[in-house]
Amino acid sequence: MATEGIIWNPSVDQVASANITRFMSLAGASSFEELQAKSAADPGWFWDLVVRDLGVDWYEPYQQVLDLSRGVPWATWFRGAKMNLAHDCVDKWVDAETNRADQPAVIYEGEEGQVRRWTYRELQAEANRLAHGLQSLGITKGDRVGLFLPMIPEIVAAIMALAKVGTVFVPIFSGFAPQAAASRLNDCGARLLITADGFYRRGRVVDMKAVADQACALAPSVEKVVVVRRLGQAAPATPAASVAPSVPWTPGRDIWYHDLVAGRPAEFETARLDPEDPFMIIYTSGTTGRPKGAVHVHCGFPLKSAQDISHCFDLKQGELMMWFTDIGWMMGPWLIFGTLALGSACFLYDGAPDWPDPGRIWSMVQRHRITHLGISPTLIRALMPHGTEWPARYDLSSLRMFGSTGEPWNPDPYMWLFEKVGGGRAPIINYSGGTEVSGGILGCIPIRPLQACSFNCAVPGMAVDVLNENAQPVRGEVGELVIKGPWVGMTRGFWHDPDRYLDAYWSRWDGVWVHGDWALVDDDGFWYILGRSDDTIKIAGKRVGPAEFESVLVGHPDVAEAAAIGVPHEVKGEVAVCFALLKPGAVGTEELRQELKQRVIAAMGKPLAPEDVRFVSALPKTRNAKIMRRVIRAAYLGKNPGDVTALEDPGAIEEIRHAR
Repeated sequence: MATEGIIWNPSVDQVASANITRFMSLAGASSFEELQAKSAADPGWFWDLVVRDLGVDWYEPYQQVLDLSRGVPWATWFRGAKMNLAHDCVDKWVDAETNRADQPAVIYEGEEGQVRRWTYRELQAEANRLAHGLQSLGITKGDRVGLFLPMIPEIVAAIMALAKVGTVFVPIFSGFAPQAAASRLNDCGARLLITADGFYRRGRVVDMKAVADQACALAPSVEKVVVVRRLGQAAPATPAASVAPSVPWTPGRDIWYHDLVAGRPAEFETARLDPEDPFMIIYTSGTTGRPKGAVHVHCGFPLKSAQDISHCFDLKQGELMMWFTDIGWMMGPWLIFGTLALGSACFLYDGAPDWPDPGRIWSMVQRHRITHLGISPTLIRALMPHGTEWPARYDLSSLRMFGSTGEPWNPDPYMWLFEKVGGGRAPIINYSGGTEVSGGILGCIPIRPLQACSFNCAVPGMAVDVLNENAQPVRGEVGELVIKGPWVGMTRGFWHDPDRYLDAYWSRWDGVWVHGDWALVDDDGFWYILGRSDDTIKIAGKRVGPAEFESVLVGHPDVAEAAAIGVPHEVKGEVAVCFALLKPGAVGTEELRQELKQRVIAAMGKPLAPEDVRFVSALPKTRNAKIMRRVIRAAYLGKNPGDVTALEDPGAIEEIRHAR
């Protein structure tokens, strides 16, 4: 790689001690380029090496690493083995002679200042007691259980307990409104929901239980609701009559978490499962239709997340990783699985990043000696205006690396974080992938130089390329980001919708995963993500399909049709702008505009509130009635909309242009 534009170089000691250096030696690779070439040519060889390097503890050994008998889109792994992710993330650190049993596994701080710590031994005992409690409720292998929780320690215990029983959990974004949460519960047919009485956000109580109740009213498959007492109300001595007034309660359905685990044994026989048994359905929004339920299995997502954290973030035992995230975003499960599978520790925080002041995150780094801090460009853009005085107040010397994902960087906030916060010492590990990928496609490894806003490699083990419209590899020009071979973390399809999975990723070129991102590799070998090549909107790193906004808007009696696009925003990366075509007789007043905004907030949650709602007399559509969001976005932003020959009414573009 060329040295021009390089902002950080690893030291000799950093290269020598890096996890990826050890792995390259194990692989017999003399260079990273050689490792990447070998992994792309023989993914079975690579992932066999990964599980040996990570020390995955199998109940029964595998007979075949990779099975492609059903084709690359349906690759399966480690056939013949028996395993359980909870055993690999928790049990083995307690049962084996690893000296990890009494080391930290989970450290938590609440917005109001509460701090809790669990060792691996304590986490195992809590997960085991909850596993017994789940079985007492009739929860068995294959059942689906929703997790609608803030980032508190019980979420880790719940995930591990569910894995021990063999059930499938469904993480739900804690900021969702009832309708959005219910759509996930209904799609997967969840029998149980685990939630909390509430949590704090900017010093105010968020009544999570009330939202959960409304969601369950729309999701008839949910039979029981387990409630974690996050806010500290006293437990009822008798059923509903004694419940604190602020906690709505449904007798016979609702159960306090602490009552469910009380008196249960601290030992549990973890289920021995096939590596391809599902453990998680995590929903991600596409450009059309309902949210997609990406199915992940025991030998998939946890292995990919652990490998990425080891190779890209160089996390070691005894270190502490925090990622400012939510369980409903893939980085929540990623943080938990990846850190625990490595025998390290995860740090959880369930409050606002700038409460009670803009120094909150930096103060937590100092208090807990966090070594790896994961943020998004959105968060840094929000903190920058408060100045460098806030990070300067705190001792950040424990920080060894920053992590970043969710959206592309722009140079000013990137350099502010690198120079003003990290002092040019801690590298920013830029990282981009997806929910269906289980982690990263592009990333950085800490044995190579860094260039601002870029990725210095494809993530080890990923056969990544950039293709033009003729499926030819290109360098120095923008193309589609693709993956040319299988990897462990691939989703095993969308829940009850295999055709949609094939259409979403495998339909363009045979045997090639098309991710939907525009990417570029420059002449020096640095990679850049340049935005989505489909219509998905990314608001503060959260992917939301335009159809979710549109379905809410057209539910209003005055709205005939709607379209939603994502437009650039200096803090959130993107925000939604919605266009509404009204029914005859309806008038586009300011009152109606605000009413439609509030309708979206009520359905989807305040974090996803549209920036604006514009009234139009026509929407750009093709002759087969497909709304051309690409054209709408370009016209609204004053850009060339490209080929519009397929439009039924090209005049609709002018109205969009004037709408701004």
